[in-house]
Amino acid sequence: MTNASWFKRLFSLEMPLLRYREDRIPVTMFSLFFIADLAVYLMATSWWVPVLWFVAGMVPKGWVCAWHHHHQHVNMFKSPFLNRILEQGFALQTGVTTNAWVLHHNLGHHINYLDQTKDESGWVNPDGSIMTAGEYTWKNTLLAYPRVWRVGSRYPAHRRVFFWGSVATLLVVGALVEHNPYNAMFVYMLPMLVSLVGTIWVTFFHHANLPTDNALVASYNTVDPMYNFFTGNLGYHTAHHYRQAVHWSKLPQLHAELQDGIPETTYRPVGFPFNLIPEGLKSAPRHARYIKSKAPVVPVHS
Repeated sequence: MTNASWFKRLFSLEMPLLRYREDRIPVTMFSLFFIADLAVYLMATSWWVPVLWFVAGMVPKGWVCAWHHHHQHVNMFKSPFLNRILEQGFALQTGVTTNAWVLHHNLGHHINYLDQTKDESGWVNPDGSIMTAGEYTWKNTLLAYPRVWRVGSRYPAHRRVFFWGSVATLLVVGALVEHNPYNAMFVYMLPMLVSLVGTIWVTFFHHANLPTDNALVASYNTVDPMYNFFTGNLGYHTAHHYRQAVHWSKLPQLHAELQDGIPETTYRPVGFPFNLIPEGLKSAPRHARYIKSKAPVVPVHS
């Protein structure tokens, strides 16, 4: 098969390689981002180029974290091999290795988020006090991978994939550092750390200080169209927790089905950088008729 015909098959409407054709643009963007990282790593000779690339990439790689999360809920490719390859690219951009999301998040947090004594992303201290965003971030960052391993004791097949995927990521990072430690630091190592910490920090604002006795009131929602465009509808968080195996493209429809039971107090205004964009420049969401657009600002801290 020629390169042209392979490319045509990949991006045809039938999408023989992808589970959902909506994933063709995200996969293309991740691939281009990966190639750009590699180009900067291999070609940058001035000290400031990797530093500038690191700073410029912090927010976009934060968005990649959201898409990596979606992929680990519903794999983008039909082929396990292609999924593992994609996950290596994700790991080098987000600091989250293969199946870490599956174990810590899908099989941990999603099952236990209504019980703060068990939640792998818990925001309540053992004494019942609510963590601050900073406290939540450093505690959950330090405990993230130990919790992945602990949850994996109940799912040995998933833990094996996590282990070997992590080994592969460490070997790749080690080779990159060996070849060019300075460029590896700013193109890969620091972005991986910043993305991991940033993901955990953002996660605090998905649930903290909400009641945990009802799935429809236990998650915050953000319906800003630009935010949901760049994060794959992550703002429809109640819907995502209500049915975690639903593909990201279907979350607005599920949100519409659930919205009568979702209280106004769970709707949050958008944060940086989307709060800097004038409302007039934002496209109306596809499901605008279902959206409560004037929800109150809800404080996170107690």
